Amino acid sequence: MYKKLTILIILIINAVNLFAAEAENLLQQANQLYSKGEYAQAAEIYENILKTNEIAPELYYNLGNAYFKQNEIAKSILNYERALRLAPNYADARHNLTFAQQKLIDKIPDSSSFFLARWTEIVVNLFNSNTWLYASFGAFLFMLICIFFFIFGGKQLLRKSAFYIAFFSLLFSVVMLIFAGIEKKNMLNRNSAIVMNGAVTAKSSPDQSGTDLFVLHEGTKIVVVSTLNSWVEIRLTNGNVGWVEEWTIEKI
Repeated sequence: MYKKLTILIILIINAVNLFAAEAENLLQQANQLYSKGEYAQAAEIYENILKTNEIAPELYYNLGNAYFKQNEIAKSILNYERALRLAPNYADARHNLTFAQQKLIDKIPDSSSFFLARWTEIVVNLFNSNTWLYASFGAFLFMLICIFFFIFGGKQLLRKSAFYIAFFSLLFSVVMLIFAGIEKKNMLNRNSAIVMNGAVTAKSSPDQSGTDLFVLHEGTKIVVVSTLNSWVEIRLTNGNVGWVEEWTIEKI
């Protein structure tokens, strides 16, 4: 029994190693094609790697670069956004996303939220949920150390300083824990999407007979509010709301 179990474990480990080696070879092949300027072939291989659940922010970043080189702005923005969803502090992906967004036709101002909410969103997106959670745990441990000095410290100045530092450490711990929850919620709730079609007309109702409200072009980021059959209700950063066909967008 134990011998069979050992053999099974060895076979599983070998299969995993073989799968990882194959993915690594494909990645090297894609990178070589990209360096040679064969961007379409490189993009195809990156897509195939992602389909095997080998998901990583670097893969989405490389795929975004390959699409950008082909002037497929919507696909490049989609993959830069996906890279940043996995790694919010990915500086190269954020820089290239900003550069790609300069080529968009639609210039929609962000006037849908209070400036403090926008500032909070920027801060939350600096790190992923795990990083915020670790930081919260670290601040909580530091608070416990300060409480120790407050209880057992001999000098009044030391005890007083330890008390205030412990209070602010607890405050920071709670805030960072909230940030971790927000970032985790953003990861799980895929309500952001990119317009993938060249030009999309938003309707007042989920059918072709609805009144034309506004036109969106490829690469524009929208928020999915609800879904009805093959239609989705969307909201723009300026607060405008409308209905578009589901096939014209792709969720981040």
